[in-house]
Amino acid sequence: MTQTSADRIRASFQLIAPKASEVIESFYANLFAAAPAVRAMFPEDMKQQKAHLLAAVGLVVKHADNLGALREPLLAMGQRHAGYGAHPTHYAAVREVLLATLAQHAGPAWTAQLEDDWRGAINAVAKVMIEGQLTSTSRVA
Repeated sequence: MTQTSADRIRASFQLIAPKASEVIESFYANLFAAAPAVRAMFPEDMKQQKAHLLAAVGLVVKHADNLGALREPLLAMGQRHAGYGAHPTHYAAVREVLLATLAQHAGPAWTAQLEDDWRGAINAVAKVMIEGQLTSTSRVA
């Protein structure tokens, strides 16, 4: 990811940060509407889960110009997700819902370039998480 892409991600996050709770609420509502089967993977009380997601997005934004710094935590997160029943195919659905939710809340500030920047960051994160998930699964098998 280029420094310019990382800067755009950070600027867009600053735009939506004041309404972060609303963005996270929308994300999960949109995710469960788009992929109702995944709802069973989440706790009934989503308060802690929502805080975890917001923190994770914040870390991605902070390290957007050096996502490699997040490799170990992302591998571990992928391993945990395997235990929740997540499959590598779920990552694309989560990516698309997250992009749509960010676009919804960024409004006219959302551009095709910004979507590409976020898509690149999300794909990089998902790639490492899937690696962690597959490593976890292969140890069990």
